[in-house]
Amino acid sequence: MLRHALCRISPPYSPLLTSTSPFPLNLTHSSTTSKVRSLSTTKPPFKKLLAANRGEIATRISRAATELDIKTVAIYAHEDRFTQHRYKADQAFLVGANKSPVGAYLDIDGIVDICVANNVGAVHPGYGFLSENEEFARKLEKNGVTFVGPTPDNLKQFGDKTAARELAIKMNVPVVPGTDDACATWEEARHYIEEGPDPIGYPVIIKAAMGGGGRGMRVVERKEDLETNFGLASNEALTAFGDGRCFIERFVKNPRHIEVQGLGDGTGAVVHLYDRDCSVQRRHQKVVETAPATDLSEATRQALFDDSLRLLSAAKYKNAGTVEFLVDEQGRHYFIEVNPRIQVEHTVTEEVTGVDLVASQIRIAAGATLEDLGLSQDKISTSGYAMQCRVTTEDPSDDFRPDTGTIDVFRMPAGMGIRLDDGPGFPGAKITPHYDSLLVKITARSQERLTAAKKLSRALKEFRVRGVTTNKSFLLNVLEHEDFLNSSVTTSFIGDNPHLLAPAKSKDRAQKILRYIANTIVNGPEPALGATGAPPIAVNPIVPKLGPNTLPTTPSLRSIYVKHGPEAFAKAVRSKKGLLLMDTTWRDAHQSLLATRLRTKDILNISQPTSVAFSNMYSLENWGGATFDVTMRFLRECPWDRLALMREKVPDIPFQMLLRGANAVGYTAYPDNAVFEFCKMAKDTGMDVFRVFDSLNYVENMRLGIDAVGTAGGIVEGAISYTGDVSNPNKGLYDLEYYLGLTQELVDLGIHVLCIKDMAGLLKPAAARTLVSAIRREHPSLPIHVHTHDTAGAGVASMLACGEAGADVVDAAIDSMSGMTSQPSMGALIAATQGTDMDTGIDLGQANAINTYWEGIRGIYRPFESGQLSGSSDVYINEIPGGQYTNMLYQSKQLGLEEEWPQVKEAYAVANRLLGDIPKVTPSSKVVGDLAQFMVANDLSEEDVRKRATTLAFPTSIVEYFQGYLGVPPHGFPEPMRSDVICTRSIPGTDKTSFSARPGAEMEDFDFEGTKTLLQEKWGTIIRDCDVMSAAMYPAVFEDWMEKRSTYGKSGVMNLPTRNFIAGMDRDEEIVIDLQDGVALNIKLINASEPDADGIATVDFELNGSARRIRTKDVTVETSAVVRAKADPGRIGEVGASMQSVVVETRVRSGDVVKSGDPLIVLSAMKMETLVAAPCDGKVKFVGVTVGDGVAQGDLMVEIVEEE
Repeated sequence: MLRHALCRISPPYSPLLTSTSPFPLNLTHSSTTSKVRSLSTTKPPFKKLLAANRGEIATRISRAATELDIKTVAIYAHEDRFTQHRYKADQAFLVGANKSPVGAYLDIDGIVDICVANNVGAVHPGYGFLSENEEFARKLEKNGVTFVGPTPDNLKQFGDKTAARELAIKMNVPVVPGTDDACATWEEARHYIEEGPDPIGYPVIIKAAMGGGGRGMRVVERKEDLETNFGLASNEALTAFGDGRCFIERFVKNPRHIEVQGLGDGTGAVVHLYDRDCSVQRRHQKVVETAPATDLSEATRQALFDDSLRLLSAAKYKNAGTVEFLVDEQGRHYFIEVNPRIQVEHTVTEEVTGVDLVASQIRIAAGATLEDLGLSQDKISTSGYAMQCRVTTEDPSDDFRPDTGTIDVFRMPAGMGIRLDDGPGFPGAKITPHYDSLLVKITARSQERLTAAKKLSRALKEFRVRGVTTNKSFLLNVLEHEDFLNSSVTTSFIGDNPHLLAPAKSKDRAQKILRYIANTIVNGPEPALGATGAPPIAVNPIVPKLGPNTLPTTPSLRSIYVKHGPEAFAKAVRSKKGLLLMDTTWRDAHQSLLATRLRTKDILNISQPTSVAFSNMYSLENWGGATFDVTMRFLRECPWDRLALMREKVPDIPFQMLLRGANAVGYTAYPDNAVFEFCKMAKDTGMDVFRVFDSLNYVENMRLGIDAVGTAGGIVEGAISYTGDVSNPNKGLYDLEYYLGLTQELVDLGIHVLCIKDMAGLLKPAAARTLVSAIRREHPSLPIHVHTHDTAGAGVASMLACGEAGADVVDAAIDSMSGMTSQPSMGALIAATQGTDMDTGIDLGQANAINTYWEGIRGIYRPFESGQLSGSSDVYINEIPGGQYTNMLYQSKQLGLEEEWPQVKEAYAVANRLLGDIPKVTPSSKVVGDLAQFMVANDLSEEDVRKRATTLAFPTSIVEYFQGYLGVPPHGFPEPMRSDVICTRSIPGTDKTSFSARPGAEMEDFDFEGTKTLLQEKWGTIIRDCDVMSAAMYPAVFEDWMEKRSTYGKSGVMNLPTRNFIAGMDRDEEIVIDLQDGVALNIKLINASEPDADGIATVDFELNGSARRIRTKDVTVETSAVVRAKADPGRIGEVGASMQSVVVETRVRSGDVVKSGDPLIVLSAMKMETLVAAPCDGKVKFVGVTVGDGVAQGDLMVEIVEEE
């Protein structure tokens, strides 16, 4: 007998399993030649053999035949024309050309014709399909073709479960009580169960009379469920086997499923090849099989062998067959059925016995006897354990829904004790919905059962499949479960442990980052990223090497804060000699110049030199404000990870963030508990100084933020948002007395530091001296920090004036990131104060070394440059904040308003008047900017807005401003403008049109635990508390980030070099991505093809030296552009888009009845959302847009038939 060339080892059976029966479990092995005769022969059993199957079993048959020197033939359906089983054979023929994908393999006449036409001597049917079809076997026999399997009489006997049961009873094999004959209707079944001569009662199991494999099988616990389940089982059996009859058995609870492998030669001579434990099942489908079974008593095991042989011998069984039993908790066994074919799990028997079952089948079919094969019971023994699992393209977390698609990566495991029976899987293979989802069978063999399980787990972890979902995580959960490893389990194991179905999130990091790069190569950077400028330069930035400074003689500001608290920090700041600087390069500078697109990777690269050169700075501004949502929205990073990584790299310089009072880091109000929890989390993650401000200087909103930071233990830097001109007594409403009064209110609230927040760069030197000196006189011990923008070019002069007037801290940005809408030049301030009482104490040479790095970074980020070439003194007229100026210029380009940019700036001043002349700081500045762009896009004058305020489809930010979401402006809302805007627009979930107090005070607490549960249900256990907080702040942005993360990954994108993040890769370019310490990806772009007829481009890479192929949709390949009708402004019921935007939500359908002011459509243009409301009462006639549609200004979206 041919054995695998494997090292044979003594099995680890306990004395309990030793037997003195006629068919003992042999505990030792003699040599192969002395136990089983060689299969080599001078003449092959057949000249040509056809495998009447597909996938792994067809390949297995071809391999066995080839080893017997037999020419092989494969058949394939049209849908299988590219699968590999056809290429494993010497010849392959299309079968069932006009039949369904499954019907092709059931085409008896077609298969027989192929055999006759091609001189095929034998057909092996494998399992499934025609393997148990008596008609097929007889028709082959009639045409002179040998059927490699049981005789037609055997098939008839055991294919009919009722007939098999009758034979078992006749041979005194125990059976579960059940019907003698198959039932055709559920009424027959009910009669037997409930009213027959010996009613068996419930529960029962329904089984297909013909076939097996778990099909046509249902458990019925109650009589009320019988009709439904019988119908389901019958229909399934009819579809699978062509016979819908079923028989009924008593259901044995919690049994083990043990089967015995038999082999007969048709003369009545039979042998067993020991047993297999197939108890790990899901819905009667086997999942993991082990040979031999453990924890069986000597008596039970021997009884299984004896009963199996007696049954098969009585039938003069020929070829391979499996006798299946249930073994209950008391060790009693019950016959289930005989499967007259090779089984999927035959591999484990081959591994422990060394007998090639498929080769044995072929030789027996050719006429060999068991004696000819050298197979007598005393010469068959087992060695060790074998365990098999089936890897399928199914999603266990979604009720094992079969998945389809193209396999991108297929990397098989290997190693000692691992056997692979491969099917349709290979890189590029298309997995269709037509067939069984089996990809590969993995079998592990070892001396110990536990070791076999560990080998199988290891192999599964090595196995890589990308492009389709597999059940790998489920199999690993089973194989690593304590009960499975340490004891035998029953058929209820999976049902009793539903957590086994929980998906394990595959990292899949390499494939995901390749997918991102490929998409960028084919389609360019994501449009939302806004990389529309010149391409990145090719030169990498130079990271300077700065050695550590000499040990400081005084403690750092951060160490003072950490050890002694915020009050001690404030005192230390106030007592510091010279002028302290805060570097804004890590936040506000790039927000102002590069649309907030600076990635974490490029900050971390310069962190070590920064920690050396700027060790005595007041703080680094590096988080909060717009960077929070942009990090997720555009950079595909986690803001919390960003903060934690910066803290890790720079441990001893205080960090500063922007906190928008009750608005936290958002653009709207949040429940109070959300703001408190946010501040605590930020402080615990590494934040020190919280610059608490309110965009309207609304003290009640600031009070909440101050209390939240104080409770968290952070440093409270209360900010007054500066607007107007205190040096000009004729300039507006915001005079010196206003700011002194506001400062006093903040001091009374317990702030540690005061910040003068000059967002627009309006603080001229004279005004700076006036304001700072007045505050210093009234509050001599209060640290003063001044923040400004250099839009007009007067920033350095103003900051020097602040220092001279008594400010402790002023803002600056590294030279190459300074000026214009950013902060004043750091180098200029360092040089201007050297040797004076305001000396910053910062080494200009070290600052310049760091500046060299940022010069290089500026070149990498060229695609985000606004195109602004100089400062602009018109800021003193329009009062546009520096950080907003660049962003709004970019937004205007995206909205098609680039040529109208001068009008947008003029409209900004008009919008400010319409809103009540307010401080302009995010988010109030966004409201002004949204209104300005809305006015220019719709050609609206100031008078137009006032007259049409009740009907205009204002952006959501304007409506929410007037409803009081941001609080109350310093001098109240302008009337009647406010009333006109909100009169038809109620606050969602209420009947109110505005808030009567601070918005957050009227909100329910945010449910963090409930939200975490919901997020984990969707995304799994990767959801952390900080992710819940991100979702609380920006639910839609977080959802989109998670969707992108699931597609492109997290660490790979975050660590991708910025040039490649923006622009993809060039052909033959090689890059290295460090995923974590000691784990790196080496990626080389080989080629990117043109898109095919379906718009799919193929991008070829080398990943760590191995070929990888990514297929990417070219979004520019469209059938035709959508041309939309324009809304007629003269018809009130025709609702058009107010500006170029994207539909993010539709709230009505055709036929809906709406009232004036009811929401219809939500549009998004950049970060500006617009809720389009019904302009009249009526019935919706037409909705012409869906979510995701792009619309141009004036495009008709909804038509309403106005009520008469």
